[in-house]
Amino acid sequence: MDSPPSEGESSTSQGESSTSQGELSPSRTVSRSSMMESIRSYGLSRLAGIKIDTDELRRRLLMPQYLRLAMLDSITKKDVDGGDQHFPSSGSADVPCPESPMIVFINPRSGGRNGPLLKERLQQLISEEQVLDLEDVKPHEFVRYGLACIEKWANDGDFCAKEIRQNIRIVVAGGDGTVGWVLGCLGELDQNGRDPVPPVAIIPLGTGNDLSRSFGWGGSYPFTWKSGIKKTLHRASVGPVSNLDSWHVVVQMPGGEVADPPHSLKAAEECSLDKTFEIEGDLPDKVNFYEGVFYNYFSIGMDAKVAYGFHHFRNEKPHLAQGPLANK
Repeated sequence: MDSPPSEGESSTSQGESSTSQGELSPSRTVSRSSMMESIRSYGLSRLAGIKIDTDELRRRLLMPQYLRLAMLDSITKKDVDGGDQHFPSSGSADVPCPESPMIVFINPRSGGRNGPLLKERLQQLISEEQVLDLEDVKPHEFVRYGLACIEKWANDGDFCAKEIRQNIRIVVAGGDGTVGWVLGCLGELDQNGRDPVPPVAIIPLGTGNDLSRSFGWGGSYPFTWKSGIKKTLHRASVGPVSNLDSWHVVVQMPGGEVADPPHSLKAAEECSLDKTFEIEGDLPDKVNFYEGVFYNYFSIGMDAKVAYGFHHFRNEKPHLAQGPLANK
């Protein structure tokens, strides 16, 4: 992804589900935490007249079965060694490796009624194991167990595992909040020196889709275009990689107050109190800290409170928020 846009351009973020609650304050930006990578789309118009061969696309994206099953078992068991039984004893020298191995995270609640249908179509085009439902598999579980399983076998000399770890790409089907959630979890790789960090492409299913629009993936997904899914996967497999600055933000508030932050903010066990803020009255005896990663803009105030309220409303009454138009 790119560096932050200049004045006059649209800025990008994790969307409404990643904005901070209005009452969580004050906050401070600690530092730029990493350069995240993403795949820039080169536009639907350039693929309008191109026919994507399904078998060729599948060959480019599909991981070998033993690696798919090992990865999924490791995630399910939450154990890096959970899929060892699937690895061939004779090695994988003769196993064909995909050019652009791909993992798709899909938020089935995004995209209105089309989310489940999109999930089914993606599984048909790639495989069930490589399309991860975010209600069943969280991004950090993939990073800590699934991807770690592939890394383990790559380090042990498995040629195909090594190639896949080097070339793997991620697609996120969801809104900006979902994309930011996945990017934040992938940031663990950079923090722990587990390079390379897989680049990320987007299938825009959210309400705003600012991040998707900024990188050429569009402000909405053309569900009426029957060949759109194949073309999107093709673009994700060959698109150029760009950079985006990610920023580490810490929010501190008086201890004991109940907060339900979005996915992008996690409770921090230890964090030093920022002494530079002017606080009326005495400092609280205990302070709660939340930290997370944001992309280009972070909001506290009325707009954040409205977005945060809608985030909870959608979780409580999903039947009233079935698509971008109704959400807006």
